[in-house]
Amino acid sequence: MTDATGTRRIKRSKTTALLLMGTAPLLLSACQRTAPVEVQDGLYTSVESCAQAVGDTATCRIAFEQAKLQAADTAPQYSSREACEAEFPAEECVEQKTSTGHSFIGPLMAGFFLSSMLNNNRAGLAQQTPQASPAFRDNRQGWLRPNGAPGAGRAGMAQVSATPDRAVTANRGGFGRSASGRSTGG
Repeated sequence: MTDATGTRRIKRSKTTALLLMGTAPLLLSACQRTAPVEVQDGLYTSVESCAQAVGDTATCRIAFEQAKLQAADTAPQYSSREACEAEFPAEECVEQKTSTGHSFIGPLMAGFFLSSMLNNNRAGLAQQTPQASPAFRDNRQGWLRPNGAPGAGRAGMAQVSATPDRAVTANRGGFGRSASGRSTGG
């Protein structure tokens, strides 16, 4: 009886091991067939230009409002109007207050950056909150966006070489797939 029980146990173990070995390739192939993620990035000077490029006015309004809320907290900060005007147009250098009440001289938001995930390779935007940030235009006709680093003046800014009012879609596949990009609008 011990032989029969022992044999049954071995057969069950072999069956379980074979079953697991047989399903492993299926599980791995399912991981490799993930749909590529498309992200649409853009720099816009108005809600209207964003809506024209993206095709979704509501998303553009939300992004604009997000950027506007962040603008004073992330804008380059100067102690004098002259210091601000050395790097930004004079008409854009105004006194502002951060959300904590700190007063400073800094440039007004000149546009906004929008980054949205697209719906499975379809033209519509996914039902997610878009990622937005304010855009500032300097005297050299360049665009700046907050980079998250603290500091006075341009220290917390990153120079961006983006064409305003044009969406750029990047296809970012997973598991070793190559990234590709295409532009729309413009």
